[in-house]
Amino acid sequence: MLVATSPVNITYFTDYYCWIDPLFREFMMVPGASSNLAQAYAVFPLESEPALVVNPLFAVNAEELWVKDLHIFGSAGLDDSLPAGELPQALHRFRDLLSASHGNATATDALLSILNQRGLTGARIGLETEGLPPETNDLIRRALPEASLRNCADLLRMVRMVKSEDEIRLLTRSAEINEQAAMEALAMARPGRPVSELAEHYRAEAARMGADFDHFAFGVRGLGMTTETNYELGADDVLYVDYGCIYGYCFSDSGTTLAMRELPAALDERFAALRACLDAGEEAMRPGAKASAVAGAMLQTLHDRGITASFPHGHGVGLEVRDYPILVADNGLRIKDDCVDLSSDLTLEADMVLNMEAPLFMPGVGSLHIEQSYVVTPEGNRPLTAQQRRRPVVIGH
Repeated sequence: MLVATSPVNITYFTDYYCWIDPLFREFMMVPGASSNLAQAYAVFPLESEPALVVNPLFAVNAEELWVKDLHIFGSAGLDDSLPAGELPQALHRFRDLLSASHGNATATDALLSILNQRGLTGARIGLETEGLPPETNDLIRRALPEASLRNCADLLRMVRMVKSEDEIRLLTRSAEINEQAAMEALAMARPGRPVSELAEHYRAEAARMGADFDHFAFGVRGLGMTTETNYELGADDVLYVDYGCIYGYCFSDSGTTLAMRELPAALDERFAALRACLDAGEEAMRPGAKASAVAGAMLQTLHDRGITASFPHGHGVGLEVRDYPILVADNGLRIKDDCVDLSSDLTLEADMVLNMEAPLFMPGVGSLHIEQSYVVTPEGNRPLTAQQRRRPVVIGH
C-alpha cells in the first residue's frame, strides 16, 4: 500500500487539487505553530479502493473526483441554524460527509481510522515521509507497531517519470499554450520597450487559453537571468528567454533567443553550436540510453566547437517543472529510499517527457538559449509540440 502526503503526489494519485495546499502552513491559522504544510493524505491499498483525507473546508474540491472514499477531520464549521436549502444531487454526499460524526481531530487521525477500518494496521506501507513533519511520522509509527513502514518518496518520483496517455495529452496542450503565448509576446519586442510588458502579455495570453502563469525569465546583457527588472530593450540586445505555464496541473517549460536584429557572425556561430548541441542530444535520446549519454553528447558537441562556458543539460517535466530523470553527467549519487536504490544516472524509457536546454551567457555582449521538449518513443523521440528553434526570434523577420 502507498500513502502519499505531499500536495503534488496527492494530485498525481487522485487528481485532487486545491490551490492553497502547497502554500498553507500551520502558523497561518495558529500563531506560533510550525511552518509545516497543512496535512492531507492519499491512501492506495493494493486490492481495495483508494481513499483521500482532506480538510473539510476544501472537500468539495473533490466533487468530480474519481476517488469516492473521502475522509475529513476537525470541524466543518457549518452554520446549520437555518432551514437547509436545495442542493444539486451531486453535492448531497458532501452535505452528508460534512454533517456526519467522524471522531477525527487531525488528518493523521483520519488516516489511522482508514487503516483500522480496512484491517491494514499490520500491512506493508510505503509512506511518503519527505516533507512529513518528524513528529507526525513518529506518531504514525507508534500507532502502527505491527506495520512495516517504508519511506517511498523516491519511489513515487520514479513512478511519475513515465507519463500516461492522459498526462502526455495535458503536457502537450500546456506546451502548445506556452509556445503560442510566448511567440505572441516576443513579437511585441521593440527598442525601448520594457521586457516586463512582454511578460505581462505572455501571462495574459496564457490565461486566455486556460493556463496559469509559472515564469517568464530573460537575460540582461549576458549577466544571467531575471524575472523582476524593468529592463528596457536595446537596439542591439540578444537575450536568453525562458518561459512556462501550467495547464491541467501540468507544467510547460521552454526557451529561445530573442535578437533585436540579425546576429553578428560571432554570435551566429555560437547559436549554431547550441543548435548542434541539441541535435546531438536528440540523436542520443532513446529508450535504454542513460541520462548521462544524452548530456555527454550535448557537452561533447559544444566542446568540439570550442564552447566550454555553457551547461547543456535536460530534465523531465510533469506535475513539477523538473521531474526525474535529470540529464546530466553521472555524479555517482544514488536515488535511494526504503523502496528503491538506483543510480542517479537513470535509464530512459518510452513515454518520458523530457526537456533539453543549452544556454550561453556573455557579459556585456548578450545571452543565447535553446530549450525544447520531447517525448521518448519506442524508436527514439519526437517533439512534444512544434517549437521553432533552428534560429533565434529576430525582430522584424
